[in-house]
Amino acid sequence: MLKVGLTGGIGAGKSAVARRLARRGAVIVDADVLAREVVAPGTDGLTEIVAAFGDGVLTAEGALDRPALAARVFGDDTARRTLEKIIHPRVRARTAELTHGAPGDAIVVNDVPLLVETGLAPSYHLVVVVEAERERRIRRLVETRGMSADQATARIAAQAGDAERRRAADVLLVNDGPLDELNTRVDRLWRDRLKPYEGNLRLGVSARPDRRLHIADPDPTWPEQAARLVARIQHALPAGHAVSHIGSTAVPGLPAKNIIDLMLSVRTLEEADALAADLGAAGFPKRPGEWVDNARGIPGETWPKRLHGGTDPGRPVNLHVRVAGSPGWRFALLMRDHLRAVPEARAGYAAAKERWVAEHQERATYADAKEPWFDEEALAADEWAEATGWQPHP
Repeated sequence: MLKVGLTGGIGAGKSAVARRLARRGAVIVDADVLAREVVAPGTDGLTEIVAAFGDGVLTAEGALDRPALAARVFGDDTARRTLEKIIHPRVRARTAELTHGAPGDAIVVNDVPLLVETGLAPSYHLVVVVEAERERRIRRLVETRGMSADQATARIAAQAGDAERRRAADVLLVNDGPLDELNTRVDRLWRDRLKPYEGNLRLGVSARPDRRLHIADPDPTWPEQAARLVARIQHALPAGHAVSHIGSTAVPGLPAKNIIDLMLSVRTLEEADALAADLGAAGFPKRPGEWVDNARGIPGETWPKRLHGGTDPGRPVNLHVRVAGSPGWRFALLMRDHLRAVPEARAGYAAAKERWVAEHQERATYADAKEPWFDEEALAADEWAEATGWQPHP
């Protein structure tokens, strides 16, 4: 099933997004609700809290006195970490239970206020962040939650900042206008991305790329996008597997097709095949067929690999799975580093792309047109590597 992480700073409007997604058919798992459930009267969670903080955090009826507990932990990092060690594992266990109980074709949205702070982003197929301007958030907290302006400011300051949440966001929903505008954005997200993403994931097929050939201007967020994908892949696999950002989107300032190319290093292609199921479950299914790289300068020879795609229609991905140390693996890293380091080589590639786009309207003929340039780049990059003592670093 598709697992979506939903987060946002306090007062940003995350709950409004969750409600709208629920109306569209999403299964909502609310971490705040679960955090109350796991410390309800009679639970071992409440017993452990009392043992850690004393009877003063209980009401006269024996329930958790949340304002009293908040006063104990606010501004005290040691007390806060103690409380988190009690609540977070229980919330995660209950979340897993509810997720596993959802239908196989469900879109499960985990509403997690501290998703970024707790490092949970890589565990979801997609992370949606709701953001609003700071003064607007303070006003909402004063008007809807009865806080003073100082209390609202302190609560906001205690959470991750907007920049940190943006780095974790696959989707950023800005909520600085009326509710109708936010609902329209959520509906569009549901229709154009979440529903097709779920279908692709369930069927184990890659999202169909745009058939039109288009070279985009350099996007400074490509490395951040790649970093999120890398973290997601590494979370899905056993520890120790290197995943690299390669290709044109890994070279700052270089125009490129808006497709993130990544490379997973494996010891053998048999290991690659053994990892295919985990990659598919994470949203990167194996593409059918036999895939090889051109052996630069060696007629008739090829370098075998595996190729996986992404199921997210909003973020095209090619995941090349290559044996570490193989010629194809080395060339992918060498070309990336050569183009990063040598401005003339980078400028030459950008100019060549402009010519090829003018001459070719289809992806296949564009790819064929690049092959002679790649042969020349392989020679130039090898010379550069020998001169500089370059070593591959995934």
